[in-house]
Amino acid sequence: MSLRKIVLCAAAMTIAATSFASARPDTRKMTCAQTQALIQSQHATVLTTGPNTYDRYVRQFGNECDAPYVPMVAYVPTSDGQCMVYRCDEPSPMVPN
Repeated sequence: MSLRKIVLCAAAMTIAATSFASARPDTRKMTCAQTQALIQSQHATVLTTGPNTYDRYVRQFGNECDAPYVPMVAYVPTSDGQCMVYRCDEPSPMVPN
């Protein structure tokens, strides 16, 4: 393999690794408005919420959740405090009165 091909291959691997590393944004480094806008623009996205935690967050109104799951309120840490977002969860059973 020529030196040129090796350099091109190494560059492609570096770009791929950099893209993969930024594939999961960290809510702690964004404001609440930025976090909510990202979720709205992507409809659903996996976000890092702590040193070893992450989850998938969705729009409130959309079809990103598979039945029987529905968008339920969740809170994530952001640079400006706690932020209300939505993630797919099973709804609580209704208790008759």
